[in-house]
Order: sequence, then structure tokens, then C-alpha cells
Amino acid sequence: MGVLAVLVLPLLLFGISGIIYIYRAVIQLMSKSAVKNKVVVITDAISGLGKECSRVFHTGGARLVLCGKTWEKLEALHDALISVADPSVTFTPKLVLLDISDINCIQDVAKEILDCYGCVDILINNASLKVKGAVQSVSLELDKKIMDANYFGPITLTKALLPNMISRRTGQIVLVNNIQGKIGIPFRAAYAASKHAAQGFFDCLRAEVEEFDVCISTVSPTFIRSYHIQPEPGNWEASIWKFFFRKLAYGVHPMEVAEEVLCTVSRKKQEVFMANPIPKAAVYIRIFFPALFFAIVASGTKDKQKVEEQK
Repeated sequence: MGVLAVLVLPLLLFGISGIIYIYRAVIQLMSKSAVKNKVVVITDAISGLGKECSRVFHTGGARLVLCGKTWEKLEALHDALISVADPSVTFTPKLVLLDISDINCIQDVAKEILDCYGCVDILINNASLKVKGAVQSVSLELDKKIMDANYFGPITLTKALLPNMISRRTGQIVLVNNIQGKIGIPFRAAYAASKHAAQGFFDCLRAEVEEFDVCISTVSPTFIRSYHIQPEPGNWEASIWKFFFRKLAYGVHPMEVAEEVLCTVSRKKQEVFMANPIPKAAVYIRIFFPALFFAIVASGTKDKQKVEEQK
């Protein structure tokens, strides 16, 4: 019996792995077919996540409108996409200059976006600006800049394109947000505030436009790491704070987030939270045990200040 179990168990695990692989492959294929011929607008397409979103939607046959604030980088992305794509099943991406933090120009840019294909099926609000520092060390001007890029910019573009979706009674708007739209982390007050604001806006918008068959989705990873950064080995002797926030710090790869955005669009998911168990637990602890959460965060702040004082 023991020998039989040793033989059967690997086969069982291999079979389960195969089923999972096939399931994921089928879901990915269905996701790509769901965006074929759709007009997809991606903001900050020249960022790491923007490039990956451009890649997966382009190979899926979407008609892309790529937005970014540097024309040379947009052209480089355009060339990279068409160089590896099959022109018989893909569309040449359209390029639009857009600085999402420049609120005054967004209305004109929205008209340019609509002129590309006459409509927008899917808007992916991807642009984001980060800042790290103690509250008293971050200027009010920088606070406003963060809010413009992470909140006022995305909602201004959304408001400009929304009437087109409502009149056609179809469309989807995706907000790529962050865990800090759910919980606040020390030394990132302005960033967390902007992400909370965006989360609240799109939660309200979801209910308001449901009757027009416009879908609102939010995808919230922990952090989107760069292509080359890998997590360091864990230090199990570190404090709860260090272990807790080390799990938050490295986040997920842009490719993983892009694939999830594609899946979210195809299945019209309302909310996705991409995180390992530690950050997910943090969100629930914040809701159900706020005193414990605040104590962990406060202890971590003290630890960080001690380290800075020793330098």
C-alpha cells in the first residue's frame, strides 16, 4: 500500500498541475478573444505595466490607443509591438501625447482619443505618481501634484470619455490602483490619500453607470515591482513590522498585473486584489481589528526612525 501511494501521488500531482495549466491556457485564450477589435485606451503606456498591457491587448487583436507624455518612448513602444505582431490579426496602435497630471489639456486629448476610432470600448487608467517621505517633509505643492496625477487626472479623462460609453450603452473602465487605496502605510501619506480618493470615486461611479451597461473595474496589486528586482531572502528574526512590510514591498511583476487586467476586462470583474496572504490579511485586520493594525504600523514607524537616527 505504501509503495502504491508513492507511485500514485506524483501522478496525481502531475495530473492536477496539467489540469490547472490547461484551465489557465483556456482562460487566457478566451480573454484575448474577448478584446478582439475593441478600442482600448491605455494611459501611461510607456511605463512597465503600460508596456505589458499594450503587449497583451495588442496580441489579443485590440485596436490600441496608447497614451504617454514622451513621444519618443511612445514611438519605441509602437515599433516594438508591430515588429513582433502578425499584421493579419492585429491593428497598428495609435499614439496620443498625454500628461495625465496636466488637467487643463485632458479635454482636448480626450477629443483626440475619440477621433482615432470614433469611440472607446475600454479605458485603462494606469498612470500613477509615487512619493515617499514624512508628512512634514513633503510640500503642499507635491501633495497637489500627486493628487493631480493619481486622482484628478484619471477622473477628468474618465468624465470626458464616459458620455461616449453611456450613449452607446457599452464600455468598461479599469482603474489600476494599489493596496494603499485600502490601507495607509507610513511615509506615503500623499500617495495613499490619492489612491483612497480614486478608489472611492470609482466605487461610486460603478453604481451610477450600471444601468447603462458600463462596467467599472479596479485592479489593486500591492506594489508593481520593476523587471529586475527580486525579493531578498526573508529574515525570520526581524520584527513583525519588517516581516509584514517586506511582504508588501516587492509586490507583483508587471506581466502578472497585465494578464490580470486582461482577464478582468474579459470577465468584467468589478474588483481584483492582487496580493499574497500577508497584505490580504492586513486589509482584514485593518477592518476587523483596527487597534492591532495601528499598533503594528506604529511600531514599524518607530523602528524606521531608530534606523534613520543610527545612520
